[in-house]
Amino acid sequence: MTICCKGELIDLTRPRIMGILNCTPDSFYDGGKYWDPYVAFQQAEALLKEGADFIDVGGYSSRPGAPDVPEQEELKRVLPVIEGLLAEFPEALISVDTFRSAVAREALDAGASMVNDISAGLRDAQMLPLVAERQVPYVMMHMKGTPQDMTEHTEYEDLVGDILFYFSDRLAAARELGITDCIVDPGFGFAKTREQNFNLLGSLDRFQTLNAPLLVGISRKSMIHKTLDITPEEALNGTTALHMLALEGGAQILRVHDVKEAEECVRLWEAFREAQ
Repeated sequence: MTICCKGELIDLTRPRIMGILNCTPDSFYDGGKYWDPYVAFQQAEALLKEGADFIDVGGYSSRPGAPDVPEQEELKRVLPVIEGLLAEFPEALISVDTFRSAVAREALDAGASMVNDISAGLRDAQMLPLVAERQVPYVMMHMKGTPQDMTEHTEYEDLVGDILFYFSDRLAAARELGITDCIVDPGFGFAKTREQNFNLLGSLDRFQTLNAPLLVGISRKSMIHKTLDITPEEALNGTTALHMLALEGGAQILRVHDVKEAEECVRLWEAFREAQ
């Protein structure tokens, strides 16, 4: 599979790395670290040098129970980072992590080349038309409810089947508008219990039926640190272990806090597969 990003065809035969850059004060792991645009820029530069294929810039924390953020505040957080990063690294592929079409539009105007939407277009009716207009890759994630109440929505008749049906519907809506490069994200930790997250991780091969690239975001999440009874800061080793399972399940993009370690994981997985 390939996606067209900034006029460049990105081959997803080799799994790619999306580096996380949270420009928020309250994200679950790195909240507050990159609050200052200059510090955020330095982190983005480090992620690129470590091998990130994409940088995902977000200004709205989606951790469970996170407070709502006004649209103008979200823009204030992400635009200076996108503009500053592209001024220094014009070839960088920047994703904007937002469910708001107005934020996505301004980020794309500033040079972002991908949209990562936790709501798959369900929280803003103008998101899919915007993506269709701009013809940029679009990551659609599975979630029920909102970040504020999603922990109350973990009931499923058939976890994987329900999520696949959700994506079939959202992909059809996107493709009807002419969006060609859709990427699906099962939404680990979003309206799912720890047991459901592990069930989902073991069922990733079923997502191949969607005929869309698969993004997995499990970096330092609670399914790791709560299982191991450690903090998110201590969860790098566990993250790497589950990244290998995700690659075996068919993940084509890993969304991560730690690019160097994820890149090494991909290289080892490739060496293993080639030797078989």
